[in-house]
Amino acid sequence: MTYPEAVKYLESFINYEKESRYNYTSSFKLDRMRRLAEILGNPHEGIRSIHVAGTKGKGSTASFIYSILKSSGFKVGLYTSPHLVSFRERIRINDSLISEEDIALLAGKLQPAVKKLGYDAPTFFEVYTALAYLYFRKEKVNFAVYEVGLGGRLDATNIIDPLVSVITPISYEHMDKLGHSLREIAYEKAGIIKENGVSVSAPQEKEAFIEIERICREKRSKFVSVGRDITFKETGSGEEGEVFDIKGICGEYNGLKMRLLGTHQIANAATAIGAIEALGPMGIMIGEDAVREGIESARWDGRIEIAGRRPYIILDGAQNRASARALAEAVKKIFKYDNLILVLGVSKDKDLEGILDEILPMAKNVIATRSKISERARDPSDIKEAIQKKTPDFSNITVTQNVREAMGLACTQAQERDLILVTGSLFIVGEARESGACRVNG
Repeated sequence: MTYPEAVKYLESFINYEKESRYNYTSSFKLDRMRRLAEILGNPHEGIRSIHVAGTKGKGSTASFIYSILKSSGFKVGLYTSPHLVSFRERIRINDSLISEEDIALLAGKLQPAVKKLGYDAPTFFEVYTALAYLYFRKEKVNFAVYEVGLGGRLDATNIIDPLVSVITPISYEHMDKLGHSLREIAYEKAGIIKENGVSVSAPQEKEAFIEIERICREKRSKFVSVGRDITFKETGSGEEGEVFDIKGICGEYNGLKMRLLGTHQIANAATAIGAIEALGPMGIMIGEDAVREGIESARWDGRIEIAGRRPYIILDGAQNRASARALAEAVKKIFKYDNLILVLGVSKDKDLEGILDEILPMAKNVIATRSKISERARDPSDIKEAIQKKTPDFSNITVTQNVREAMGLACTQAQERDLILVTGSLFIVGEARESGACRVNG
C-alpha cells in the first residue's frame, strides 16, 4: 500500500470529529476496539503509558508530560487529536512525526484486521488509534502518552492500562453526547480512571471535582489534586512565556520557565508535574533538571500561538466559554495593541454564545468564516446573526466563506499596532496556519 492509498483508506472510515449525527453510546464501542486490538496482537500492551482526558488543556498537558519524559532521555510516543494541517501530527516519537512510509506500512497491516470485524466497522479514530498502538510497539518506545479523543469512558484509547490517569479542567462540551451537567461530563471523562491506579486532576469546578473524587474512591485509585496537593504561583509573564513556581508532592520547582502563554498553562504544567511525580513510587525517578528542561522546551501549536507581529497574529483553538475566557484574559494581560480584529469560525455543536460573551467585547471588527474540511462547520451568516442578536449596535461584521479569504481581509484591515485573533476551532487555526497569511509582516 502506498501513502496516498493509505490516506484514502483511512479517510474511508466515519470520522466523528467531523460529524455530529451519531449516537454516542451506540457508535463508540470499547468491545469493538478491544477486538481490533486483539486481532492485531494487542500492540498497546507492554508499553508504559500515561492517559490524559479533560475538556481543555489536555493536549498541552500531554505535551508537557511527553516533553519531560523526553528530557529524561526516554524514547517517548505522543498520540493527540485533532491535527492542525496533517494527520501525521497526531502520532510522533521524540519530535518526529510518523513518516508517510510507516503510515502506508501499518495501514497495510490494519486492513486485513479490520476486515475480520465484518459489518461492525471501526471509526476513523479507532483505526488511527490502532495505528498508533502498532507504531509505538514497532518503534519500541519507553513510554506512550495518549490524549483522549472524546469523553473518556468509551474512547478508543481507553483499552490501555496506564501508569497514571490525568484529568485536565472539565467544562461544558459535547453535551449531546457527554451530558448536560458538569457531574455527567466528569463521569465520562473520569472513565479513564483505573482500579487501584493513580489519578492526577487539574483544578476543577466543585461539581466536577466531587465526581472525580467519588470515582477515585470507588476504584481505590490514589487521587492527587492540583490546587490542594500541588500548588503553583505565577511570578512573571510576557510574550516570551511564563515564569512560575510549583510546590509538588515530592519537591519544589522555583523559577520554572515555559514558552506556552497564559496563566492556564501554568495549571497544565503543574498537572503534568503531578503525573511525573506519581511515577516515582513505581521506580521511575525523573530529576528536577529534566522537569525544568521539559517544561521550557514544550511546544503546542495553535494555543495562543504568535504567528505574526506588526500586526500581531494570534492563533488559538478556543471552542467553549471556559477556553475563550482563558484566551481573553491572556491576550489582555500579555499583548499591547490598538484594535483587535477577530477571525471567528466554529462548529455547529460548539458554544458560540459562550465564545462571543468572552471575546466579542474585545473586538473592533469581526470576520466570520468557516472551515473547508469540517462537515460540522457553522455557516458564517449564523455567526453574524448571533452577534447582531447579542449586540445590535455592533455592525463591523464581515462574512467570508473560507479561512484564506478571511485572513487576507484581516491583514488588509489591520494596522501595524493592531492584533488579529484567530479562534473558535482548531480547524480554523490549522487552515489559517496553512494559508500563508499568517506570515504577513511576521
